Amino acid sequence: MVFTAPFFISCEDNTYALKEINLDRQDPLGTAKNIRMVYTDSIKIQAILTAPIHIDYTNLDFKYAEFPKGLKVIFFDDAGNENEVLANYGLLYNDTKLIDLKGNVRLISYDGSVLTTNQLFWDAENEWLFTEQEFTFQDKDFNFDALRLDTNKDFTKFQTGNLIGTISVSESNDSLVNK
Repeated sequence: MVFTAPFFISCEDNTYALKEINLDRQDPLGTAKNIRMVYTDSIKIQAILTAPIHIDYTNLDFKYAEFPKGLKVIFFDDAGNENEVLANYGLLYNDTKLIDLKGNVRLISYDGSVLTTNQLFWDAENEWLFTEQEFTFQDKDFNFDALRLDTNKDFTKFQTGNLIGTISVSESNDSLVNK
């Protein structure tokens, strides 16, 4: 009896203390290597994301996923054309559907246009791209650098900040010339 009494006295419920310690932990839910994620909507493939490492933090209050060694996203427009985004680093915020791409970001469109910048945000829900960083845009008609970009995914609604460099503009003759 003398030997077992100290064991019963020292036993107590530490569940609350363990919960308090773990409450502040920011450990990921999981880590995966060489992933391939396919995003669909109504059985139609919208995008394919591949990455060497995916770290899942969806166990936190503000859920997100991290791609610390880069990612590649192939997304398809309404006509089925394939477009590609590459970045050295990425964060995907689950609740807001916002993707933060950093480091040598390149958006390559099916038509050959290329956008390069150091950081680009992709609002997947509204299909909108934006950055406050310098960027370069090249296509068959334009080749320019600018600060700040705000555009839809098709680049048909396009706003920039200050241009850096020049844009070549050519005029065509008006077909309604007075004769």
